[in-house]
Amino acid sequence: MRAIWTGSIAFGLVNVPVKAYGATEDHDIDLHQVHDKDGGRIRYERRREVCGKKIAYKDLDKVFEDGERTIVLTDEEMEELPAEKSREIEVVQFVPADQIDPLMLEKSYYLQADSTSPKAYELLRRTLQDTEKLAVVRFALRQKTRLGILRVRSTTMVLQAVMWADELRDAEALAPEKSPRISEQELKMSSSLVEQYSGDFTPDQFQDDYQVQLKKLIEAKIEQGEQLDTEATFGEPETSEGSGEVIDLMEALKRSIDGRKAKTPNKASTEGKTSAMKKASKKGQAKKTETKKSASSSSGKKKASG
Repeated sequence: MRAIWTGSIAFGLVNVPVKAYGATEDHDIDLHQVHDKDGGRIRYERRREVCGKKIAYKDLDKVFEDGERTIVLTDEEMEELPAEKSREIEVVQFVPADQIDPLMLEKSYYLQADSTSPKAYELLRRTLQDTEKLAVVRFALRQKTRLGILRVRSTTMVLQAVMWADELRDAEALAPEKSPRISEQELKMSSSLVEQYSGDFTPDQFQDDYQVQLKKLIEAKIEQGEQLDTEATFGEPETSEGSGEVIDLMEALKRSIDGRKAKTPNKASTEGKTSAMKKASKKGQAKKTETKKSASSSSGKKKASG
């Protein structure tokens, strides 16, 4: 991995030199755009509206317009902003993890100790881990001042960008004018369905079906060319039994629970079988022990009589 940012964490008077690395990567297959008639590659180019001349990226500046004025801002001017010049991740607060709304979380970066003496890094990492808190920080990255949190993942600290409060839209605008009435029985059955689906989150169990199917489509196209038969490649599309408008909510819940039970082995039954197997195993061991004792006793009597 290549470091995308180098600076330090300011923790009171403690300075922790660090390097930041992207913690995630895109696994999507890269696709280009071409003309559907002849397959010619489509490219996006920067051209002047006035003369149509192609412009290099290095010759671009940014502009602010308010309807009356046009203010040109050069890269050199923007780089002189005090916040942009800062190479510091400033710790401003420590908070419980459950106070951070997941909706606010953005891209994550791994922080590596950038020092021959990583003691300060390890001290902060251990402190976050032992107190079970998150550090709220301010930092600047790629021409933006950002809010973020520091947290621990395994033996590494993670810097995660957080959206500013005024960047979150108000969800109240989407709330229904009148809340529908939910009966106790509906809530009970819905909770039962949740229980049927409950378990520990294991990300490795899930895959990106779209990317898997896209790869299969590309491989099939390589083999079959323009004679590609997508139905033969993927089979007939599945029809969802639950599609369409839900007429009877209780019936839909009941059928969902029954369907889930049919797919998942009964926990009590499984435990009963396991218990029975253990008992049978214990009985077998007891019989073996009794047989050994009996054989040992018989052998002893023979020796005594001899």
